Amino acid sequence: MSTKARQKVEFGDFQTPDALALSVCNVLRNLGAAPNSIVEPTCGKGAFLRASARIFPQCAHILGFEVNPDYVQAARSVKQAEVRCRNFFAQDWPDVLNGLYDPVLVVGNPPWVTNSAVGALGGANLPAKSNSQHFNGFDALTGKSNFDISEWMLLHLLECLSGREATLAMLCKTVVARKVLCRAWSQGLQVAGSAIYRIDAGTHFGAAVDACLLMCVLAPGAASQECTVYPDLESSGHEQTLLALRDGRLVADLDAFNVYGHMAGLSPRKWRSGIKHDCTRIMELRSRGNGYFENGLGEVVRLETTCLYPMLKSSELTKPHPTPSRYMLVTQRAVGEATTRLAREAPKTWDYLQAHADRFDGRASSIYRNRPRFSVFGVGAYSFAPWKVAISGFYKRLAFRCVGPIADKPVVFDDTCYFLPCHSEQDARLLLTLLNSEAAKGFFRSFVFWDAKRPITAQLLASLDLGRLAQTMGVSLPVWSEARPEGSVPLLFSDDTGARRSGSSGNPRPIGLSALGRGSMLLERRKRSVIHTPNADSVKASEDESVHDQDLS
Repeated sequence: MSTKARQKVEFGDFQTPDALALSVCNVLRNLGAAPNSIVEPTCGKGAFLRASARIFPQCAHILGFEVNPDYVQAARSVKQAEVRCRNFFAQDWPDVLNGLYDPVLVVGNPPWVTNSAVGALGGANLPAKSNSQHFNGFDALTGKSNFDISEWMLLHLLECLSGREATLAMLCKTVVARKVLCRAWSQGLQVAGSAIYRIDAGTHFGAAVDACLLMCVLAPGAASQECTVYPDLESSGHEQTLLALRDGRLVADLDAFNVYGHMAGLSPRKWRSGIKHDCTRIMELRSRGNGYFENGLGEVVRLETTCLYPMLKSSELTKPHPTPSRYMLVTQRAVGEATTRLAREAPKTWDYLQAHADRFDGRASSIYRNRPRFSVFGVGAYSFAPWKVAISGFYKRLAFRCVGPIADKPVVFDDTCYFLPCHSEQDARLLLTLLNSEAAKGFFRSFVFWDAKRPITAQLLASLDLGRLAQTMGVSLPVWSEARPEGSVPLLFSDDTGARRSGSSGNPRPIGLSALGRGSMLLERRKRSVIHTPNADSVKASEDESVHDQDLS
């Protein structure tokens, strides 16, 4: 990477087009902004300085800061502005802002880069290290501690402006805007009102990311926790939704929350994620018949079926009739279990793993450190449940699927999927009906942000109290136990074909789904007593969303 390209990445250098800067300032003027002081903390070549001088000619003081000396010279062409060559993270912002007359407008386009991207380059354009979001060790290991630099910058500016008459108007990723609002509201910063105006980052910056103008109006004593979201900078007042902070959580659709938010809570059933292995070319194989399998390297090998399970990837799980196209090699039945047992139980598989040991040893994630060789993650008795209700985490719609065993072997998922393990088909279909109900979809609509990289998360799914949902719908919630019921599908096989059949299911007497009708009447009465929301997607028949008793060969 050239020095110029490296610096562009480190500083998140996306220069704002003059036309976009003018549009932003026009929006602010139309909303009544009349600043006495304007600050652009990362002014680049000065697009917002030029726009501010044009749209707010009465402003007494326009001040710009920029770390790049070449850009400073370009920005100083705006005669109405004072431009200083400063690094944002070395600047004393309380001191700067305290020297300005209210109302203050802080406007601009901070860097679009994450701390991990800067760190990977050995860059220094970062705030001082701290665990400001209070992540535990596991969350830090799995990536939650990564953050956009602009998130820290915007929150710091809001903290400096809280209690004053001021407006912050910044271009940023939409996910950053939501995080900043959530933390500002949670900290009790004195925000009087907020708005998000979506912009086309592809057109303006050539960036494939959801972006917006975030505007926060501050005033002494204010305590608003709601934000109006507009589809673009030119939207009328009717084209909007409301996001808000309620009970410590960020709500995506306040109208839907007012109807379905009562079902939030700690669910008695735990959502699980699929199995993580970070070695796709070795661990995922396609059957070539007669005990032979082909891996992602094009190698055809003969393996025992002891550790091979039909698998569904995220993209397959979204289909109406998801059908596994490959197998996953699952080396453990529980996290931390010794893998050396495979030398005895499945010698061909053990030799295959040993032949590719360098690929496993080279896995970058620290979750595999100090673990048995060839370990996987996110595996347990739940992974081998015969029936599951599952959903993809990446796709932009709520599409729950009922998944059953194939040739007596449970289906497993990759780690971008989430599922509820079930002992029986009856339990799985009841859960599927509950999750496809208007009540459940309305609840998830309250909290899901479809522009997120992974809109469906374990945290989102777990926030729905399935017990309350079942009570609302008038049925009993099926119980899951880690102990396998007598006669259910075996967890692992010791023969070469995996063809051993299970006996009778021993399942309890079926629960009638007709009781769901009584629950829907209770829900309808609740809806009539609160604000109207759009209808949820119609419930699809459970029979159209299952996969079971099929052959992969």
